[in-house]
Amino acid sequence: MKSQLNLLPGISLAIAIAFVATFIESILPIHLIGGSVIALFIGMSINYFIAIPSIYTLGLMFTSKKLLKFAIILLGASLSISTILSVGKMSLVVMVFTLLTCFGGGYFIGKALGLDWKLSNMISAGTGICGGSAIAAIAPVIDAKDSEIAYAMSATFLFDMVMIILFPIMGTYLELSDMAYGLWAGTAVNDTSSVVAAGYAYSENAGDFATMVKLTRTLSIIPTVLIFSLLNASIKRKNNVQDSDTKVKLTSLFPYFILCFIGMSILNSVGLIPIELGELMKEVSKFLMVSALAAIGLNTSFNEMRKSGINPMIHGFIISALVVIVAYLVEVMMGLI
Repeated sequence: MKSQLNLLPGISLAIAIAFVATFIESILPIHLIGGSVIALFIGMSINYFIAIPSIYTLGLMFTSKKLLKFAIILLGASLSISTILSVGKMSLVVMVFTLLTCFGGGYFIGKALGLDWKLSNMISAGTGICGGSAIAAIAPVIDAKDSEIAYAMSATFLFDMVMIILFPIMGTYLELSDMAYGLWAGTAVNDTSSVVAAGYAYSENAGDFATMVKLTRTLSIIPTVLIFSLLNASIKRKNNVQDSDTKVKLTSLFPYFILCFIGMSILNSVGLIPIELGELMKEVSKFLMVSALAAIGLNTSFNEMRKSGINPMIHGFIISALVVIVAYLVEVMMGLI
């Protein structure tokens, strides 16, 4: 009971920041930035100006790790595998090429820039899948540091802000149809809120299609986190000779929260989760994720991030630019443009 009470100060602080971030997001005239990014920056700003008392440490750690995992589980209730069918094969073809660009190109670019594989792949996942949600989902299975999560989110967020402005301009200049533009924005812009902003800035039909493509793209979180879970387990075994001969438990390869996440998405896909309940769970998931990002921000110092230098930002910019180009070229080859 006492240990649980020790969690309350940190959890309460993270939730309070989440409320503030959510309110700021709601009053923005244009949805340019998600609440999770706002909460992250608020937390980092507080950490920069004020030394966080130790009484908050346990609760913040619990929020950034445990509550984040719970939020990811709930997120599964809003994902329907059948969404793939409603969008069609053309979006899947584009997404295959953009994901290959992100993780294939990201691997070599990360190596060339001397980045840690965890940070490099989180930036690639944020760029290729769905921004902060993908980074938040992958971080626990690769044991990423809070500072790495914050840097990865910052790298993808900054490029998104540029794309929200440039995408409608480029779409108009290239004279793209609503469908072609929606497919392009839905596969090349990172965060969901940014896709919505860039899509509806072009037209309502383009915004609708871009959002649908983005939901399909989000489903790639499932195989991605499983692959990285296996990869991290393999690296751990190689670095720990004593454990190399021991039998690997299923839960070490497939963390419980990822199994629960997949289970929730399957339940939703077969219609066992009522629409109203699914929407509620999605909202709770979003708020808990905002709270977790607030805690991560409070645990992250600018000085730690500064040690990584400018290379992660360069990595994020190159990968994001490549995805924009590849998505466009694939549409040209498919005869959509």
